[in-house]
Amino acid sequence: MTTLTDPVAPLSTSAQSAGPRIVGIGASAGGFAAIEKFISQIVPECGLAYIIVQHLDPTQRALLAELLQRTTELPVNEAENGVLVEANHIYVIAPNTELSVVNSRLKTAKPTEPRGLRLPVNVLFSSLASSQGERAIGVILSGMGNDGTLGAQSIKATGGLTLAQEPSTAQFDSMPKSVIAAGFADIVVAPEEMPACIQSFIGQARETDAAEQYDTTVVTPAPLKRIVQLLHSKTRHDFSLYKPSTLQRRIERRKAIHNIESEAEYAEFLQHNPQEADLLFKEMLIGVTSFFRYTTVWETLASSILPELLDRCAGNPAMRAWCVGCSTGEEAYSLAMIFTEILESMPVPQKFTLQIFASDLSPDAISMARRGHYPRSISTSVSPARLSRFFSEHDTYFQINKKIRDMVLFARHDVVMDPPFTKLDLLICRNLLI
Repeated sequence: MTTLTDPVAPLSTSAQSAGPRIVGIGASAGGFAAIEKFISQIVPECGLAYIIVQHLDPTQRALLAELLQRTTELPVNEAENGVLVEANHIYVIAPNTELSVVNSRLKTAKPTEPRGLRLPVNVLFSSLASSQGERAIGVILSGMGNDGTLGAQSIKATGGLTLAQEPSTAQFDSMPKSVIAAGFADIVVAPEEMPACIQSFIGQARETDAAEQYDTTVVTPAPLKRIVQLLHSKTRHDFSLYKPSTLQRRIERRKAIHNIESEAEYAEFLQHNPQEADLLFKEMLIGVTSFFRYTTVWETLASSILPELLDRCAGNPAMRAWCVGCSTGEEAYSLAMIFTEILESMPVPQKFTLQIFASDLSPDAISMARRGHYPRSISTSVSPARLSRFFSEHDTYFQINKKIRDMVLFARHDVVMDPPFTKLDLLICRNLLI
């Protein structure tokens, strides 16, 4: 059996970005007033960078930067391609543009979709999730439609922080209501309260990091132990071997939502609120995944590992693979696409088949993986040729084609408690080890 892991699997996504922590802000109709309220409360020298994406009329002259500059001491600039993102700066999208972040630099592009079908907030948020990891912060303000919901999901999937405007304070509440209803908003408050919430969250995260860095005894605090025990008793799943800093980061989001200051208070709250155990459980299962993540690994798989495996399995053409900790399915589907490409490139047609078992602890992730619906922002990691070949295109998403979906069997599975899949030719456990 061949096991595929990363050569050096990162323990945290926080190292993905060396630049300042970035706050992405998305808005549409009625969003200007909300944006003004937000940036008016930003503390100078806050150490953060802010990127604002608002749905703009592509035919009108850009005035957003000029108008917002009157509200804040921070420099407000219209985003330009290739500019390095700096702390204590605000960048705003230009009309008729899609804006993203790659390696701490702004990337601008002309929209590929006609007006009315564009989802620029999703594009920005998805890029922040990829480039910033758990440092990503996404804010959804007033607007019509649901732009930003899938992007907020991407940020949560990497352990970042998401905020949504309290719908009763929004001129148009569709965008914040959409992200709240989907369960992707960590904090729901009025725009003017958001900067303080973000600073408080970052301050708590820094204290957690410092405590782990300097505490060489690795003694888990009593309240944290109690929370893990309560979670185990209420959900049947044991998180006692998670890094304390990872546990605390997940708990911090739940504390912030309920305005609870200490872990001891949160443990008491968890004791008397069964629904909170389910919500905390979901927080713990945040997955980090994308199509063809770390492309060199997939190139090695396609150029040497899989061809060698096919040679070894010539007498048994029915092959089996297991993708452990598959999250929302991107990794399992990536394997199916690579396998299909290799078979079709062989000079002599072969009758090999590959059954991929893909498992995860999260029922929500498994449900999403089975649907095979992914935001249009996957075009940054999936080539145009593969999008055309393996996906069907819809107004707001891509869907994996049935031929690829049929190669993968998704199942909820706990690798600690449930028996493993056996008689395997290939085991992929990158997400699990991370």
